[in-house]
Amino acid sequence: MVTLEGVIERITYHNEENGYTVAWLAPEGREPESAVPVVGHMLGINVGECVRLTGEWTVHKQYGRQFKVETFALKLPATVVGIEKYLGSGLVRGVGPVTAKRIVRKFGLDTLRVIDEEPERLREVLGVGPKRVAQIKAAWHAQRQIREVMVFLQGLAISPSLAVRIYKQYGDSAMAVVRNDPYRLAREVDGIGFVTADKIARSLGIAADAPERVAAGVAYALSQKADEGHVYVPQAELVKAAAELLGVPPLLAANAIEALRQQEQVHVEPLPAPANGRLAAAEERAVYLLPFYRGEIGVAGRLRRLLEAPADRLAVFQRFDWPQALAAVQRETRLALTPRQAEAVRTALTRPITVLTGGPGTGKTTCMRTVIRLLEAARCRYALASPTGRAAKRLSEATGRPAKTIHRLLEAGVQGGGLAFQRNEANPLDVDMVIVDEASMLDLLLANHLLKAIPPGAHLLLVGDIDQLPPVGAGNVLRDVIESGAAAVVRLDVIFRQAEGSFIIENAHRINQGRMPEWSPERSRDFFLFQTDDPDRAAELVVEIVQERIPRKFGIPPEEVQVLSPMHRGAVGVGALNERLQQALNPPAAHKPERRVGGRVFRLGDRVLQVRNNYDKEVFNGDLGRIVALDLEEQTLAVRFDDRTVTYDFLELDELVHAFAMSVHKAQGSEFPAVVIPLLTQHYMMLQRNLLYTAVTRAKQLVVLVGTPRAVAIAVHNNRIASRYSGLAERLR
Repeated sequence: MVTLEGVIERITYHNEENGYTVAWLAPEGREPESAVPVVGHMLGINVGECVRLTGEWTVHKQYGRQFKVETFALKLPATVVGIEKYLGSGLVRGVGPVTAKRIVRKFGLDTLRVIDEEPERLREVLGVGPKRVAQIKAAWHAQRQIREVMVFLQGLAISPSLAVRIYKQYGDSAMAVVRNDPYRLAREVDGIGFVTADKIARSLGIAADAPERVAAGVAYALSQKADEGHVYVPQAELVKAAAELLGVPPLLAANAIEALRQQEQVHVEPLPAPANGRLAAAEERAVYLLPFYRGEIGVAGRLRRLLEAPADRLAVFQRFDWPQALAAVQRETRLALTPRQAEAVRTALTRPITVLTGGPGTGKTTCMRTVIRLLEAARCRYALASPTGRAAKRLSEATGRPAKTIHRLLEAGVQGGGLAFQRNEANPLDVDMVIVDEASMLDLLLANHLLKAIPPGAHLLLVGDIDQLPPVGAGNVLRDVIESGAAAVVRLDVIFRQAEGSFIIENAHRINQGRMPEWSPERSRDFFLFQTDDPDRAAELVVEIVQERIPRKFGIPPEEVQVLSPMHRGAVGVGALNERLQQALNPPAAHKPERRVGGRVFRLGDRVLQVRNNYDKEVFNGDLGRIVALDLEEQTLAVRFDDRTVTYDFLELDELVHAFAMSVHKAQGSEFPAVVIPLLTQHYMMLQRNLLYTAVTRAKQLVVLVGTPRAVAIAVHNNRIASRYSGLAERLR
């Protein structure tokens, strides 16, 4: 075994899960140009850090001579050059290469001691004032604390990014929380589930059948079901899932459910009667996480109150001369309405709750525009909203009127450490009607908050396509409202919006009807299939199509082409495609600063996607943007979204992922000039009709499939829609 000491010059690969890293080490006392490749499991290592590596020299048949690491330890640099490199690497906010050079020139080998023990002396350095000293002092303290947490968690095989999240949540008390109640992490830290918390707990000696472990496991199994879209879970199914997860007898899981019920963490009640009329056994019970129980009760009760409101804010439309009014609007707008569309408009304005549904090109927007014109003519107040930012922008463009996300409409913000909406029952919206587009994306909890803010007597119009994918969150509000029979429902089924030679809308409807789409190159000008069943070749084709073929033939630039994949893993999964597309569309360059976070490199110009709601920044899960600034010294990154620029601390970059490619689910509510969709038979588990239908309907001008007709056929003929456990329809009935 050999020992190497030196500075990590650069990291070319890092696996966030297991810490496997490929890096270049400049041996102590030698120039950076003499750096050697080192490979091995080095969890939490960063560029600029001094390390002591133990291992052996090996020869890789493809990459040549490299040092295989068996163990590694971090150490503070002991040379002036090493200290300067360490400080200037971006590890300490407020210190870039120039500032690092000045500090080291002033204090030499004593630099790190001065920062640690006498930080006020930094004011002796040119260009370092009180504000910068305070910034460096705080950053140095945080970095040291994070490092201690990382070293502690490293012994428990926990990744650096999770260590950062734990530190952000608990600060200097992080290690105490981890030692005393590791299951708190699963409840309170974003991105840490039961499996990770359990790994920590078991390594700390907590027994497999400990009551706190079983209760945490049951709550986790229930939350996993919620992540799959279920509002509740039958108790027998939950007991089985939890017992298998924990490796304990079912009786312990059942006892834990009762304990959680007594602690008011779950609600248990008789199972709702299923829609097919099958009587549930008397002993069958539904187990809800408390927020979802309250949400379901709230949505059902508030919808019922709207339906039964004694006063009607739109009573003026009950006395309307409808033929004359519709004829006047049609003359003014030149929008010709079919009898079904006229029925939809009249229903929305005369019934308290209306659902307007239909596929692409069937005239839903025409109906909304007509409703808006009549509301304005009658001087009635209304609000337009959608679940996502991109959907709200599309709604605004389609109607020519301001539209907001539901969160912004309700004035969402952080209050007392949690999410709060300023608009609610105590402070309702000052409107007579609320119109929600893309309502198929409306999950139970958001629907409940929206309904709280709709005043009694106001009307609600839900517009959406129920054949698209269900919402990402728990529940299926639009479908439940339709199935309950409580609201008026109008379905549009005649296609209007279709240009000559355009196959996108026609094929979307064919797919929805269980028929194969057409992609004949002789007839179609906007729908194509590139055939291959080899994943690597498909990935190459996707990049070539986005980078070269579409811009050359259709004049659509690569930044307006969106790749949508059914899978996250594999050669044509979201992860691998993002790496390929980033390299092709935004390669590294001297003028583009970048920051590695785990296995990802964020680079100036990258297309990114927000993956969590951040109410402080007012950015939400699914928002798309582009990196427009990246400051290595200040450790910040700025993303331009549709309407504004948002700044992120480097410690917050786990909220972003690359978006050159994204999952079909994440694309809901968005529309792009062109979409490229890899569909291979290896995706068969995910190939469903509503997934392909949703993907195709994201395109305005062009759809390109990459795969095989067989894979397309699997998707088209698989109409198995996973039902969700929800009691909303039954409560409304």
